[in-house]
Amino acid sequence: MSSHTSLPETTPASGTRWTAAVVLSALLAIFGPSLPAVAADSTTTATVQAADLLETLPVKGRAPKTGYERSLFGPTWADVDQNGCDTRNDILNRDLTDITYVTSVPCTVKTGVLADPYTGTVINFVRGTTTSSAVQIDHVVALSDAWQKGAQQLTTEQRTAFANDPLNLQATDGPTNQQKGDGDAATWLPPAKGFRCEYVARQVSVKARYNLWVTQAEHDAIAGILATCPGQPAPTTVAPASTAATVYYANCAEAVAAGAAPLYAGSPGYRSGLDGDGDGVACEG
Repeated sequence: MSSHTSLPETTPASGTRWTAAVVLSALLAIFGPSLPAVAADSTTTATVQAADLLETLPVKGRAPKTGYERSLFGPTWADVDQNGCDTRNDILNRDLTDITYVTSVPCTVKTGVLADPYTGTVINFVRGTTTSSAVQIDHVVALSDAWQKGAQQLTTEQRTAFANDPLNLQATDGPTNQQKGDGDAATWLPPAKGFRCEYVARQVSVKARYNLWVTQAEHDAIAGILATCPGQPAPTTVAPASTAATVYYANCAEAVAAGAAPLYAGSPGYRSGLDGDGDGVACEG
């Protein structure tokens, strides 16, 4: 827009629409004008606030769940990035630390440690028929929820990209993932309150990326959470857990002195030993 162009005086409603249009333009600059066949480039940096991006999402009722099948979102844990490692192990490699592998090839995770952002707990992962389910990979926006809110109109390729998009995937406690089911933000949120802002921000980013909509109840629930964390960015990527593991605070006094407190689950320096009440927020003051 030319610096010589003056904007018309707006009412609050039209001002909101104008803001939404600006945010949508920024989103298109980040993600491109069409739906991706694969996830966005990992070098992309988010510049859009989640609360603003939320206002660009259409608000509609749920479509019927009729016809939904997992297979409509492609093979389970396909190797969409063709790196020789399936998506489940890609996410385990991203979200776990202290990892060992089944073979000398750094792909299939044998053991590791998950600082679970959903529960604020630490889970020791051990691969096995009776133990692997302790850590599951959650679709932040559930496949069934997506199907009922626009994914029926996507191509199989786009649905496969959605199901394997790292932004939409998070390693978490198995029973907690089962409890979530296909719930949206109006019906389910992570038990660790300190992670809820990041969680709903990721939902907003994913729904914007794949042209999905939200229900009114879902919109209001997300808006309410984001109101507690002004400026929360709409993410385009998820940092590896090893980034957080490189920062260590012996106690909360050190975190406060470093200007890092409070520490949220999944953020650099957070560990359950500093989170006395287990709510996902350590060194609260």
